[in-house]
Amino acid sequence: MRNVFRLSTILLAMIAAAPFTPAQSGWKAKLDAELPLLGHRNWILVADSAYPLQVSPGMEVLETNADQIEVVRYVLKQIDSSIHVRPVIFMDAELPFVPDADAPGATEYRTDIATALRDYTVQSDLHEKLIAQLGQAGQSFHVLVLKTNLTIPYSSVFIRLDCKYWPADAEERLRTRMASQPAH
Repeated sequence: MRNVFRLSTILLAMIAAAPFTPAQSGWKAKLDAELPLLGHRNWILVADSAYPLQVSPGMEVLETNADQIEVVRYVLKQIDSSIHVRPVIFMDAELPFVPDADAPGATEYRTDIATALRDYTVQSDLHEKLIAQLGQAGQSFHVLVLKTNLTIPYSSVFIRLDCKYWPADAEERLRTRMASQPAH
């Protein structure tokens, strides 16, 4: 009996000494594990809390239970640190028209997200169009959706990944050369 008590005491001490990992770090580990596998045509969406669970086969939705600005910053930091992808960022065209009277904190959010995205070009499109693009992409490519605890509508940050080491202008030059010269 004394050995059982001693073993229990040792196990409890080991559990108590183990490093505590908050629940929200799970999404970071998932992003860190998946990012090397993602490439151009994949998407990462940092969504508000009401973002719907889409059924396209390539859609993966994770609940972060985290602040949206924190998630955006972390995702962009990880993308910027990668050797293979760069972000192409889209936001809802509706966001500038969301008033504080209908969504308290909307003005403050717009300021905060503008600060977080100040080093990036942000394109704007209608929410339904962006959702449709994700659904279509999810038919053939992986789309990682990170839901946050933000409760402001039209605040999702859509990130389409593109090739970091092969820019669009290089692709255009390649296609022009291919069209003007016969293949060898």
